[in-house]
Amino acid sequence: MIQTVQELKDLWVTTKSIIPILVILILFQVIFLKKPIDNFKNLILGFILSSVGLHLFLKGVYLSIIPLGDSVGEGLVNIDNKYIITIFAFLLGYASTLVEPAVKALALEVEEVSIGAIPSNILLHTVALGFGIGMALGIFKILHSIPSAKLIIPILFILIVLIFFTPREFIGIAFDSATSTTGPVNIPLNMAIAIGLARIVGSTDALIDGFGVIGITSLMPIVAVLILGIIR
Repeated sequence: MIQTVQELKDLWVTTKSIIPILVILILFQVIFLKKPIDNFKNLILGFILSSVGLHLFLKGVYLSIIPLGDSVGEGLVNIDNKYIITIFAFLLGYASTLVEPAVKALALEVEEVSIGAIPSNILLHTVALGFGIGMALGIFKILHSIPSAKLIIPILFILIVLIFFTPREFIGIAFDSATSTTGPVNIPLNMAIAIGLARIVGSTDALIDGFGVIGITSLMPIVAVLILGIIR
């Protein structure tokens, strides 16, 4: 009974986060755009499904992905080879980006707008490659206790230089690609692994070195897409 009450409270918390968005969109359409709500039943049904779906997804993340990622991160130190750990981080970042819904949506949108000039598969794998490299650099940083600034500043410098040589249409895509990687798959999984690893490495402060990894992984897809623009 207590568990059921708690679940309902958690569901209500999730629902409350969606209600303001729904209300703003409805008011804007009705008051400013002077357009009626076409199918109110579908709107209510979609709202209910969104609330329940988001609640179940968040519950699943906290029950499985985050604890598992944290456990894997803590167990990585048992592998007495920092290069293997770094390669594992790259493969994990690459694979998790391929299934990130926001990245797929962006790649399909770019292909449609560019009339096929930028194929979705090429953009998707380029972004995944950049994120994977970023994840590998982030884990490498933790393993060697390297301050985040020593990696982020050179990456920013490379990024600025590449902008001057990249076609304009790829610059906007590159920055949007970076934000699309910070979705519901990448963030819980990769951050949990980074914090778990930082917590267990003796010479590392988890609060300092465990965070900042996502920032690095967000910068590298920009670099990758900018290079793609130069190549194409």
